[in-house]
Amino acid sequence: MKKEDKNLVISELKETLGQFQHFYLTDIEGLNAEKTSDLRRECFKKEIKLMVVKNTLLAKALEGHAAHTDQLLETLKGNTAVMFCNTGNAPAKLIKDFTGDKKNKGLGKPELKAAFVEETVFVGANQLDTLASIKSKNELIADLVALLQSPAKNVVSALQSGANTIHGVLKTLGEREA
Repeated sequence: MKKEDKNLVISELKETLGQFQHFYLTDIEGLNAEKTSDLRRECFKKEIKLMVVKNTLLAKALEGHAAHTDQLLETLKGNTAVMFCNTGNAPAKLIKDFTGDKKNKGLGKPELKAAFVEETVFVGANQLDTLASIKSKNELIADLVALLQSPAKNVVSALQSGANTIHGVLKTLGEREA
């Protein structure tokens, strides 16, 4: 590959890193064409961009990207595919579903090498469950709204209940006098 081509790929990787908030480094070596196509299809459905890259070019693109990239650089060995996304837990859930599917059992691929999620670096396949359980920003906002609505709903229902009770008492008193 010519130096100009390498520089072009590096700048494209830097641009892609800037477009997405989170990325996962995975190993998909050993997947046949059919399984790779299935993985790409699933990534597309979940709005995850999958790219297979050369480790040296990715290392150069990561320079200056974030504070903790040294840990990521250590995982750049062998085959590397990068999953870019804006929802932190989407690739982890996809990897778990894909490897847990009975058609793909025993392949163990894609395998998580490392991830940069919520400005934190996660290294190793053992972090997959942790990453899958991380809530996205929208999920956290929904939880917060639900927590805030709960006390307000209790107050409103108590007020409505009290109003119904008073109305019932007044109605009974009104009927008694007549």
